Amino acid sequence: MAEYGSGMKITIVEACVYRRSGAEILFLLLKRKSRNYEGLWQGISGKIENNEKAWETALRELREETGLKARSIFTADYVSAFYEAFKDRIVQIPVFGIEVESDVVKLSSEHSEYQWVKLGKALKLLTWRGQWEALENVYDMLNSQDERLRWSSIKLDR
Repeated sequence: MAEYGSGMKITIVEACVYRRSGAEILFLLLKRKSRNYEGLWQGISGKIENNEKAWETALRELREETGLKARSIFTADYVSAFYEAFKDRIVQIPVFGIEVESDVVKLSSEHSEYQWVKLGKALKLLTWRGQWEALENVYDMLNSQDERLRWSSIKLDR
């Protein structure tokens, strides 16, 4: 769990994983098979552990859930949020864009299927507004001619 300034605690991260196929951008979606949200299509997500930075959690979850290695990672210009009734709190989730080179996914026990899809199909498969907005933001950042990617890229040690 990462704690920031005024006591805000970030406990969960989300990552929109993509690869390039020619001029197209394809996004990886995973179908949950575990007891929570069974059948839900999603990107990579997970809980921060052992004083990880949020982006380190995104990379660890990528490896654990798919066996993939990141080529690059950036902070999306978007933070997802939702209300968690059982704890009576607002949960804020930093979103990352992660590019991978391979399309070969080794699913963890949390997921039953995966698909590499274009943005339009991804938006149809995803359930929550926060998922749509996160994915659209990452797509917009990848296709814009502005400086956001330059300023939000995270250097990976190779």
